[in-house]
Amino acid sequence: MAIELSKQARADAIVSIERWFREERDEKIGNIAAGALLGFFLEELGPVVFNQAVAQVQERLQMRIMELDIEIHEDEFQYWRRRERAARGR
Repeated sequence: MAIELSKQARADAIVSIERWFREERDEKIGNIAAGALLGFFLEELGPVVFNQAVAQVQERLQMRIMELDIEIHEDEFQYWRRRERAARGR
């Protein structure tokens, strides 16, 4: 699955890459080179980040599913027990 950015996100990322090179490396990188670098990172590293995010979501969903049993569990065959407790309370 290719990771696509919106036009605005892509433009913002390119500006950020250019700034990073300027401020952290004291180098100038052009708009085209920054866009190419962004494309490389998205293609090469994007799937790693995406897969990790999917795994984290799956783990959190699994934890929530396990909690559902506790949150919405109903004891079975309680009619007579409730009736007996009500009778003792009279």
